[in-house]
Parts: sequence; structure tokens; C-alpha cells
Amino acid sequence: MRTVYLNGDYLPETEAKVSIFDRGFLMADGVYEVTSVLDGKLIDFAGHAARLERSLSELEMRSPISMDDLLEVHRELVRVNEIDEGMIYLQITRGAPGDRDFAYPPEDTEPTIVLFTQNKPGLANSPAAQKGMKVISIADERWGRRDIKTVQLLYPSMGKMMAKAAGCDDAWMVEDGAVTEGTSNNAYIVKGNTIITRQLSNDILHGITRAAVLRFAKEAQMKVEERPFTIAEAQEADEAFITSASTFVMPVVEIDGKALGDGTPGSVAARLREIYLDESRKAAV
Repeated sequence: MRTVYLNGDYLPETEAKVSIFDRGFLMADGVYEVTSVLDGKLIDFAGHAARLERSLSELEMRSPISMDDLLEVHRELVRVNEIDEGMIYLQITRGAPGDRDFAYPPEDTEPTIVLFTQNKPGLANSPAAQKGMKVISIADERWGRRDIKTVQLLYPSMGKMMAKAAGCDDAWMVEDGAVTEGTSNNAYIVKGNTIITRQLSNDILHGITRAAVLRFAKEAQMKVEERPFTIAEAQEADEAFITSASTFVMPVVEIDGKALGDGTPGSVAARLREIYLDESRKAAV
């Protein structure tokens, strides 16, 4: 049985309880982060902590824990749950004021903080990375502040199910004719020697893995262009891929039924995945 962390206590997962009045439950009034674990160490924790602080600030929500203490909680959960490869999910909500109200609760309402581990052996050597993903395109019907990593994940969940119904692995969302991002990942295409991905704004999540991968790409003398691209342009690309904390760099081999190149993962995605895993392991804490 997993040990989880709830509001300062380490508990068996069956004993962890959250109020029915918690605003995360009633209003999706909460933020989250997912940090990967490789070789029992945390990947890019500093990046996730910085984005967490930004999300909290954007929602005028206070943190119930310092980032130094949060690091120790992550490490303890990895230790007690014996995680070698996997993920740690973290969620902070505005708390449980004792009744339901659209207005924010009093400032002295204690936030709720929850962390739990997910054991994922073989995370780094995923078979999916060898064969690549198939994606469909769907309309992006989310709210306008996707740069804040909130727990409002209903539409991305619907997108995953649309992809599944179409016999595919994921969906890329499209707004005003251009791809924004995947349901739980950032999206990229490769044309010639150029990696193309949408620029940062309120329209997409500021991916921690995205930032690292683009940095590594530039260090490897790859050309990076940050701009919107269309599904039609993506279908004519040499290759495509996604990035996220749980998939690292994952090739995309088909978009809306059209195979990219010869329908197998491309060399740029494979190289970036290799670099990302190598460098992230070296820097892991």
C-alpha cells in the first residue's frame, strides 16, 4: 500500500481524506505538478517548483509549504514507496472553508496539499518511443489561461477519449487554425533541420520538459523556431514529437490518418530523447 502525503502527514493511501467542501473538489480551484523519478531521483524538480510558485501566484493562492520542504517530501515519498522509475503527483487547492461559495474563502483558510507516487517501471525505456504515437486534431475548447497548471482537466480528458475512440494515442488541439498543444503535452514538428513549436503565451502550458528540450536542442546546434503551425503543415513535416514530464520526448508518426515520412520515429526526436534522458539523469536530485 502506498504512503501518501496530506497536509503535513504521511499516511497510508486508504486513510487520507479530504473534505467534501474542498475547493479543488467543488470548483477545480487548485494547481498541480507531476515530477518524474528516474533511478530514484527527481527530474527537473527546480523547474516544477518554480512553475508551481507561478501558478499559485497567478491564482492568488498561498503555498502551505516552502519549496525546500517540498523537495524533502518528494524525496521521502520516493524512499518509503521504493520508487525507482515513476512519478510524483502534487496538488495544492485553496482549501476547505466549510461550505460552498463562489467567492474565495477567507485568507486564513488553510490550503490543502496532497502528494502521491505512481510506480512506473520501464518509464525511460517505453516501447511507445520505439514505434511512435498517432494523434488526431480536435478543437481547443479550454479556458484562456492554459499557462496556469490548474486541475481543470475535463476537456483534455475528453480529448484523450476522442483519440482513443479514433484508434489513436492522443489529440492535438487547434485554435484559430493553428495547433496549440497536445492534451497533456507540448507539440513539435521538424522540417529539414528546424524544430518548430508554438511560442509561449497564455495559450499553452509553459512546459518544464519543453524548456529543457529546447535548450538541449540549441546546445546541439539544432535550429529552433517558435511559432504557430497548422495541421496541414504538420502533415507535410519530416517528423513530429511531443514532450511532457511523463513521456520525455515521444515521436509522433501519424496525424489525422496521414503518416509522417515513412511512418516510423524520426532521428531528431530519437536524438533529443537520448540527450534529454542523459542530461536529466546527470542533473537529477
